[in-house]
Amino acid sequence: MAHFDTEYQRLEASYSDSPPGEENLLVHVPEGAKSQWHHIENLDLFFQRISFKNGFTCMLLGEIFELVQLLFVVGFTVFLANCVDYDILFANKFVNHTDSSKVTLPDAFLPVDVCSARIRDNAFVIFVLIISGIFWLHRLVKFIYNICCYWEIRSFYTNALKMTMSELPYVTWQEVQARIVEIQKEHQICIHKKELSELDIYHRILRFKNYMVAMVNKSLLPMRFRPPLLGEVVFYTRGLKYNFELIFFWGPGSLFGNEWSLKTEYKKGGNRQELADRLASRILWIGIANLLLCPVILVWQILYAFFSYTEVIKREPGSLGARCWSLYGRCYLRHFNELDHELMSRLSKGYKPSSKYMNCFLSPLLTVVAKNVAFFAGSLLAVLIALTIYDEDVLAVEHVLSSITLLGVCVTVCRSFIPDKHMVFCPEQLLRVILAHIHYMPDHWQGNAHRYETRDQFSQLFQYKAVFILEELISPVVTPFILIFSLRRKSLEIIDFFRNFTVEVVGVGDTCSFAQMDIRQHGHPAWMSAGKTEASIYQQAEDGKTELSLMHFAITNPQWQPPQETTHFISQLKEKVHREVGGASGDVLNSISTSEPRSLVANLLGGPTTLGSVHFGRDCSLTNQGVAGLGEGVSALRSLSPVSSSLTDARTVSSGSSVWEGQMTSMVLSEYASTEMSIHALYMHECHKQQSRGDLSRHTWHRQESDDSSDSMVDEVRSDARTHLRNFPRSQTFPSAAPSPSAIPTSASVRGGHQQYGGSYLGAGGRVVRSARVPMGGWAEDGQAAPRLHTPVPEEGSEDEVAPHIHRVNTNHALTVHRPTSSILSD
Repeated sequence: MAHFDTEYQRLEASYSDSPPGEENLLVHVPEGAKSQWHHIENLDLFFQRISFKNGFTCMLLGEIFELVQLLFVVGFTVFLANCVDYDILFANKFVNHTDSSKVTLPDAFLPVDVCSARIRDNAFVIFVLIISGIFWLHRLVKFIYNICCYWEIRSFYTNALKMTMSELPYVTWQEVQARIVEIQKEHQICIHKKELSELDIYHRILRFKNYMVAMVNKSLLPMRFRPPLLGEVVFYTRGLKYNFELIFFWGPGSLFGNEWSLKTEYKKGGNRQELADRLASRILWIGIANLLLCPVILVWQILYAFFSYTEVIKREPGSLGARCWSLYGRCYLRHFNELDHELMSRLSKGYKPSSKYMNCFLSPLLTVVAKNVAFFAGSLLAVLIALTIYDEDVLAVEHVLSSITLLGVCVTVCRSFIPDKHMVFCPEQLLRVILAHIHYMPDHWQGNAHRYETRDQFSQLFQYKAVFILEELISPVVTPFILIFSLRRKSLEIIDFFRNFTVEVVGVGDTCSFAQMDIRQHGHPAWMSAGKTEASIYQQAEDGKTELSLMHFAITNPQWQPPQETTHFISQLKEKVHREVGGASGDVLNSISTSEPRSLVANLLGGPTTLGSVHFGRDCSLTNQGVAGLGEGVSALRSLSPVSSSLTDARTVSSGSSVWEGQMTSMVLSEYASTEMSIHALYMHECHKQQSRGDLSRHTWHRQESDDSSDSMVDEVRSDARTHLRNFPRSQTFPSAAPSPSAIPTSASVRGGHQQYGGSYLGAGGRVVRSARVPMGGWAEDGQAAPRLHTPVPEEGSEDEVAPHIHRVNTNHALTVHRPTSSILSD
């Protein structure tokens, strides 16, 4: 059996969402007492459809128009290519009329027999029609199946949740979720647990998305490239995302046997190389299939973009200069267990400050050029418009209408490069406001908001709409090469990732362990979890993803009851924020269940603030030593929040309607939770920034109880780490030359009798042996100089005979079934 080296270990954690005493519970319901919703087989898909909350009519019409849209695009394109005589349309050929009537549009249409003959003689058109027909039939079958499912969801809302379709658009997801939790006790929609928790529902809806967020967070997927002359670029499109999901989750031969269970062979370590070879072969064939279908997909992308954006560009030429959150940005900025509507609501609040920040970097030289080009183009446009007003026959002159259109587009584009002369920009404060909404930001951005390097990296998250369209157009050409040459090389890392970071939760199935938001297993010591985490550097989530996701989920779902250790972390952090921030702003951060939620939001968003002169000290306490970024963030949140300007009117309007009162209360509570999370995010980033400036002993150093090394050895490694501080990037997701102490691999682990500190090994005699830095997954490529300490991998047969390991913990959530694992694979 071949020996392999890896930094990964199978997580031996305990996860469960079952109340104590209900582990492995299979609820028995008498036949006569079973309801229509008892034991829904595919709860993942069921909860996903419920979370759409658009109503049966909207979902039905959406499916119908998708089918019609596909027929229209294909049919209309074939008609334009084969059934139109463009010589007549362009007046290059005269039409013989018996009368003196003008040429009409039907005169340019070819006869039916001529049109059909041209279609039959074109092999490419026949191929496109066959592929399109197969795809349309597939969509038709899926449409029929979806309609049945949508009707079931409608019945569930009406009969089980007691909600009508008319009130559905105005009900928050938390209300729907609360009713689902309640009806579980009556209908037993999940028979493996007596009660469902909020985390159960989120796990089922976001099972695969949590895996994608984790892989992006750990920089596992190939998304960053350095093409010639372009520098570092991020390329992540809908086509590439579709192929990733096809390979990992639901396609033929994927890693998951069904929607809730990873295949058994991927849970073992003994056959990892064989599985990696199989995955690499599958990626190769999917890449070849993408390459063969590239012409058809490319034509479809061009046609779809043409029909979708041409009218918009004609009506609003400046729309191409607008910006949008990129697909990579949405995945990088997404919390674990964050629904789509929650993510988009948060990013939408950060859209305006993000646009203002990007507009800070307009080049003075480009502004001068744009002003003069706009002047000349505007002068020509004014003359042409004046001539058409004087005599409309001017429009009949060849290319006059085209010139007017192009000149208008030119003027609009030039004006987008001319800043408002009355606008005053402050990049640092804008970046602070952006952070309050998006919650994630590399360390080296703060304090460098005025630099073009920061602007370029932020543009990877917040890109031009034109760049988004261009990437989608070239995606069919680029995606096959990314799959074949980049993703295929990471097959072994991918196999290790799914094996090591998958846990089985009772009543839920296999989930990504990062999505459990367990500080002990995946916390980062530099993000307020020092002393609470046992995670090695490879188990730690980057950029505070675990801690921020945990706080976001706890604030968004105040009724959720986390495990005891997690509850302690949440309560401790809230107490710190309440003490430091609440005391300075009139005790704003009270419990969200306060009887006067509107007054709390009004105090925060509309009232005065005294945070303008406070600063975080080294111990994360507030000291009066300067202007705190947190105070600026809170002040800016007040000015940007849409609730502050409408609270007074809402009180007056809501007094006469109990329905509106309930909707207004839900909206205010949701806005309050969003603002509370923004303040917590700012506080956590400030503490992280202060801690990053401290001694290395305050960062990622963690010694296990079995660590018998002498203190002098630890001091030696720490001293060497300080010396080489500049060699480590601040973030795996956003690599940069700027140093960050939190990125130094200093977590100690004991493996095979050897202690390991990041990339250093404590060898015989207490000598520190340094190894080359290895990629995620822990192994070094053949030919590297990294020393290897081999540990035999047990045969698969011995693994199969081991019973599953069940680890019980006396907490509110007390069970996780762990599958047998191989011996720890160490270097």
